[in-house]
Amino acid sequence: MQKIVDLKSNEKAQAEWILSNALAKLKMEEQSLEQLHATRRSIEELLQESASVKISVAELGVLQDYLQYIDTLIKQKQESLLQAKQDVADKSEQLVSKMKDEKIWLKARDRSFAAFKAEYLRREQLELDEMAAVRFGKT
Repeated sequence: MQKIVDLKSNEKAQAEWILSNALAKLKMEEQSLEQLHATRRSIEELLQESASVKISVAELGVLQDYLQYIDTLIKQKQESLLQAKQDVADKSEQLVSKMKDEKIWLKARDRSFAAFKAEYLRREQLELDEMAAVRFGKT
């Protein structure tokens, strides 16, 4: 019984580790998306400044193309972020399942131990009663 409980504890620990990795990936995706938004803002600022400063049409085109590229990356990163959030939710569900499973086995182990202890004490009491009966019979 203890080996099963140990196995369930190990499975729970593994599920915690997997969830931790999923959360780390989610955080990285969020930071990456924020960095892309910051890049986009800086490009927009450059485009606004280019209205007051003389800039060639080619340079303006390059900035606009780069802005479109960053927008594409942002959309991809948002999809990646949604997937990471779903992964965290899935891993969290798995962890909850493993925790419930471990709790069930811990309770089963405790009930088994309690039954064993009760039976042991009952047998011990029977032996003591038998010893008392034998002693009482001898005197």
